[in-house]
Amino acid sequence: MVNAIVLINVKRGHVNDVAQRLVQLDGVTEVFSVAGRYDLVAILRTRTNERIADLVTRDIMAIDAIERTETLLAFQVFSEYDLAAMFSIGLD
Repeated sequence: MVNAIVLINVKRGHVNDVAQRLVQLDGVTEVFSVAGRYDLVAILRTRTNERIADLVTRDIMAIDAIERTETLLAFQVFSEYDLAAMFSIGLD
């Protein structure tokens, strides 16, 4: 699995619309509205580097209200959340 984090700046007034469009893209698993230098953070999870490249350079950049992005490619994932989720199946 290839993971990437995309930090996104959006035109004023378009954060919610862009977030909804992003989360519909195949390979975008979560989108967070955040405080700070960026407006949105998108988490990408795909099977190949090529799909990450397509998502960032074609699909995400096709959304007009996006002004700028910065993409971070993950080398390793360390997550207690994922580990806990695996062992809690059926415990809710």
